[in-house]
Amino acid sequence: MPNYAFLRGTLRPLTAFGTPLKGDTLFGQLCWGIVHRHGEERLKELLRGYTADDPFLVVSDAFPSGYLPRPTAPHRLLQSDSEKTIDRKNSKRNIWLRWEDLSRPLDSWGALFLASEEIFGGAMVRDLQHHNSLNRKTGTTGTGMFAPYATTKIWFRRAKSDPEPSAGLSDVRLDLYLVCDQDRLTLPELSQILGDMGATGFGRDASTGLGKFDLLSLDPTPPLSQSEPNAVMTLAPSLPQGSKIDPNRSFYLPFTRFGRHGDMAVLRGKPYKTPVLLADTGALLSLREPSPLPFIGHGLGGDGSLSKSLPATVHQGYAPVVSLAMNPTPTRGNRQ
Repeated sequence: MPNYAFLRGTLRPLTAFGTPLKGDTLFGQLCWGIVHRHGEERLKELLRGYTADDPFLVVSDAFPSGYLPRPTAPHRLLQSDSEKTIDRKNSKRNIWLRWEDLSRPLDSWGALFLASEEIFGGAMVRDLQHHNSLNRKTGTTGTGMFAPYATTKIWFRRAKSDPEPSAGLSDVRLDLYLVCDQDRLTLPELSQILGDMGATGFGRDASTGLGKFDLLSLDPTPPLSQSEPNAVMTLAPSLPQGSKIDPNRSFYLPFTRFGRHGDMAVLRGKPYKTPVLLADTGALLSLREPSPLPFIGHGLGGDGSLSKSLPATVHQGYAPVVSLAMNPTPTRGNRQ
């Protein structure tokens, strides 16, 4: 039986990011970190059973510290009858829930959400970084592959009060939730690999200085749960499936991951992976029966279906969850 621990890590961004901090992408780079620290054989050992609902590690998106994302759910599930005066259109901008409000009933959350501009780290501000490709024969830029181009950088800041994208960066803290089988990967090992990622950089353009962060803490914490839960909210893109989920009382937005290999696999000549369709972060999934696990989903790949250049490639279809008590709702076919 796996010895799963629910962990909460706190990150401090040091630079802008080229890639959003999504759980499936973070998991992929952590796998490369395991290869660099402990060798490819160790990773192969850890991945045994990964696509058979036995993951050694599940990683969430990064969220503003102390906050959880708004679930993907109809407004009526987040607002009681006595709160119908809430402006639904404007309230959609409010997407963050304080950690301490988790214990409140789900149908009271509509009045509790905060906008990204109200909290440090809630707003992801994007700006452009311009590049020039130089033709070594002519010593100039030109057209085609040598034409100047721009890429996007992501900053975490308080949008309205900070005049520059990097202003207030040192004050930003991000939370990361992980589920780890400590019999296979110990907490010190995981902490070391996350620290390596922060030092070398996460995602696109890490080699030019993007994606760096400090790991301030990584500690066990009780799973996020309300009393008597009958549903879960996912904290990363996932592939929810199985008889335990009631699809007629579940809500999510589709998310297509057009993945590509990172690290040394980029040099194999075929960097692009097979696209996968997932349920995006914040999916609200009704359960037919309680689950003792702090994650949900299914592992993808491992059989050549995701990558021709690296057949053993897997993709995280799991997500850490927040267990919630959702009021009974009519099935999709009975909605007005």
